[in-house]
Amino acid sequence: MDRNPLRLAAIFALSLACSPAAFAQHDIEFVSEHLPEIAMDNRYAALPLWADCAGDSRWCGGVSAGYATTRSGTLSIDGAMFAASLTWPRKHWTFSGFAFYDPLTLSSGVEHRPLNVIFTKDVPYSMPVAAEFTNLDGSAHDYGVGFAARRETTLPLLGKVNLSAGLLWQVMSLRDFRYDYRVLEGADAGAIGTLDYSHDYTQWVPFAGIAWSLGNDRWHYEPHVQFALPLPRQGMVGHITGPGFDLSGDQESSGHGAHFGDPSLTIGFDVTYLPWNLSVDIGTAITQAVLEPQIHEGVSQDLVLMFRWGSPRR
Repeated sequence: MDRNPLRLAAIFALSLACSPAAFAQHDIEFVSEHLPEIAMDNRYAALPLWADCAGDSRWCGGVSAGYATTRSGTLSIDGAMFAASLTWPRKHWTFSGFAFYDPLTLSSGVEHRPLNVIFTKDVPYSMPVAAEFTNLDGSAHDYGVGFAARRETTLPLLGKVNLSAGLLWQVMSLRDFRYDYRVLEGADAGAIGTLDYSHDYTQWVPFAGIAWSLGNDRWHYEPHVQFALPLPRQGMVGHITGPGFDLSGDQESSGHGAHFGDPSLTIGFDVTYLPWNLSVDIGTAITQAVLEPQIHEGVSQDLVLMFRWGSPRR
């Protein structure tokens, strides 16, 4: 018997079932940066780029709604996702405009991780140091608007495809992204304070994608690949207090580079029931769950499910 498939299945199962302790090796700042970045990736994956109008309609609209949850240990960012779009077909081109708003919550239980901050160099602890983090009760509001152009064409090897490209303006607003912490080991054991990553990150995001249209009179299938590049990348901003100190800064100014806002490559598979013009992106749900924990280390789970309803087809 060929044991390789069994081995691969076991590895995959373990990657999905790892305990929170398996991710505690990553320090609190590392994971705190990745949580909102994955929320941004989920939004890029769910952009309403592939909507079609019925028949010879001059324009049509659509609304999207879904839910996403991302976890690392007891830390989580989760909530609803909403978008609305308008589409204008013009001969060989299709133009669309859209707006989105994702009101997400940030929360935690009792989290044990290394305390290690790099947005300032002046913290009087020997870091990294084991610490306990509690009382995260914040929000992450991801919102923006965008415009896209799409054209149907035929490419060598790929066949008949839809190519899409555009630009969006996005704000990731982190509010009350604050932990209470207590140092657990070393000379500073017992020291308490707060660690806060609240900030608004505003970026312009060029994006491009490719999709294939398949199906029949009742069902439409659209596998698609999308790439997004948030610009400019920024240094994560932070604020830490403790016994006798109150310090703020950002990673870029402290010499650790600008990393907030990762390039995003997402893979989806839209399934549409044409009589209702109702779509669900099954591919994004699967690929985000499998790939994001590999791309963003320290994250144990990323689940996202999106539905879209378009103007009824006549």
